[in-house]
Amino acid sequence: YLAEFLSDPRVVELPQALWKPILHGIILRTRPRKSALKYASIWMPEGSPLKVWTERQTQALRTLLATDGVRVEYAMRYGSPALPDVLDQLKAQGVTRMLVLPLYPQYCAATTGSVIDALALWVQQIRRVPELRIVNDFHDDAGYLDALSASIRAEWSRRQRAERLVLSF
Repeated sequence: YLAEFLSDPRVVELPQALWKPILHGIILRTRPRKSALKYASIWMPEGSPLKVWTERQTQALRTLLATDGVRVEYAMRYGSPALPDVLDQLKAQGVTRMLVLPLYPQYCAATTGSVIDALALWVQQIRRVPELRIVNDFHDDAGYLDALSASIRAEWSRRQRAERLVLSF
């Protein structure tokens, strides 16, 4: 995961000739061990918090959209299940229209841009391209803002109130 993530030129915007020796000579020799210890402290009984919450969100969307005949699958940009693998499975199952929704509210080259790059690489390798739509951002969508606000208000009401609420992104 870390090698794939840090090898993405959208994530680290340094010349590859400069970056690859640093990545493979230093970072990938020291960082995985340190990261593993940190991840162990937040791991859930079911596994990675990112995967657990993504699976829960996927199931909730499946339930919500089942009556509309919409199939919901998730893919990871880095790691498993990999985006190209999930797209291959959907295509093999006869899906001809796909909405790709990177779960990053605001556009950023290192996140949404990287997903679009991976999608473009997949498209270049297949013969029949399905109809595709990509959501670049949704940070200012009223529904998203309402849901975010409701979540913050619910959490705020469960906790002892302070004078200020500080949000960091």
